Amino acid sequence: MTTEAQPMLAVRRLQVRYGGVLALAGVDLEVPRGSIVALVGGNGNGKSTTLRAIAGLNRADEGEILFEGKALQTIPACQRVPMGLSLVPEGRRLFPRLTVQRNLELGAYTRTDRAEVAAALDQVFDDFPILAERRQQQAGTMSGGEQQMLAIARGLMAKPRLLMLDEPSWGIAPRFVTKVMDTLQRIRSAGVTVLLVEQNLHQALAIADHGYVIQTGRIVLQGTGRELLADSGVRRAYLGL
Repeated sequence: MTTEAQPMLAVRRLQVRYGGVLALAGVDLEVPRGSIVALVGGNGNGKSTTLRAIAGLNRADEGEILFEGKALQTIPACQRVPMGLSLVPEGRRLFPRLTVQRNLELGAYTRTDRAEVAAALDQVFDDFPILAERRQQQAGTMSGGEQQMLAIARGLMAKPRLLMLDEPSWGIAPRFVTKVMDTLQRIRSAGVTVLLVEQNLHQALAIADHGYVIQTGRIVLQGTGRELLADSGVRRAYLGL
């Protein structure tokens, strides 16, 4: 299979255990290059565990994770970032006492070309004007929505080919949820593939090219975002809508 034809990310039969308890029971999913893919489901069903396993923060007990055809299971998390994988974690995990600019610079810690990092910082400030205005403000003093924009921008500073986001609408005002989803579509248009875990199921599936529903550590359903939203039975049974 050519690089263009193969999915950017392929997860096969992924199992993860916490202290012997099976958290993921054979998850299979694919993320095509240039797409937005949403992984949705109720709390405690394995969404965040899946992202953490892809990022290397949780050990995969069985199965395989292939990024652009390369197996990741034995590659440490710190080495996956320069390969092109970037995770924006749940809760944002910013450095609250550091400035906006310093948080962004730390997002580029794996990049060695200072001129490229400076150019990336300029690009982020062009793409996120609110961050340019607040560049010398401490991150912890901004609103939840502004902090989420900073977290996304920090993830982009690593120059990812695949940006993974864990619950980006968590703890932010509804008007910022729409801004976040618009931002993800803009990021995809700029050539970055997106894998999204999101509690706001309607918003996530509305922008997703493809969606997977996970329940008790298993993928129970998949389809286009529109297909999943349009099926009233699916919405009641799996999505709580």
